[in-house]
Amino acid sequence: MTQSPDDMFGDEDYPAYTMGRAAEILGTSQDFLRRLDEAKLIDPHRSTGGHRRYSRYQLRLAARARELVDQGTALEAACRIIILEDQLQEALEQNRKLQGG
Repeated sequence: MTQSPDDMFGDEDYPAYTMGRAAEILGTSQDFLRRLDEAKLIDPHRSTGGHRRYSRYQLRLAARARELVDQGTALEAACRIIILEDQLQEALEQNRKLQGG
């Protein structure tokens, strides 16, 4: 099923942003985004040409990583914290659904 542009850009997981644009939005370097990929925090979509493309969800994770690193947290520890925060949020949402709320 093909999505219209409005549907795609409304999708949190649609890889709408190039690496350059993502770095610009986050106020960080492209190298920082590569390091997040290497640390397995985010797995950007690859275009047919092999270029990384990021979703809004991935940009939120990257922004959180930058915040933690800027506060002095090591990159690997920041990534682990974010993964745990994300897992906790997902578990809380599933629990709410199961409770009918």
